[in-house]
Amino acid sequence: MVLLATYDLRLATCDLRLLAAEKAGEKIAVEIKNFVSASKISEFHMALGQFINYRTALRVEEPNRTLYLAVPLVTYNDFFNLSFIQTVVNENKLKLIIYNLETESIEQWTN
Repeated sequence: MVLLATYDLRLATCDLRLLAAEKAGEKIAVEIKNFVSASKISEFHMALGQFINYRTALRVEEPNRTLYLAVPLVTYNDFFNLSFIQTVVNENKLKLIIYNLETESIEQWTN
């Protein structure tokens, strides 16, 4: 069961909006990305930078909350399975939620 709530994290001059939830008793925050622009790599760079900033802010404000990056299943299959992207994901320890836009369901959680 996943409980959802809006999460507003204010840190110094930052105003970060994430989806806060609870999964099997674990507190999580989710940054949801759609990857709809023509340049997937540019969107990935932006998402990665935001993820790192959000994760750092959460460590200060809510160290017991784990951050996930949510990406569409199609993007995961076409882009996130590229060797270079997998290397970046692994080196930065990104936790992913892969979701299906059509069925509006979560397909996979990665740690």
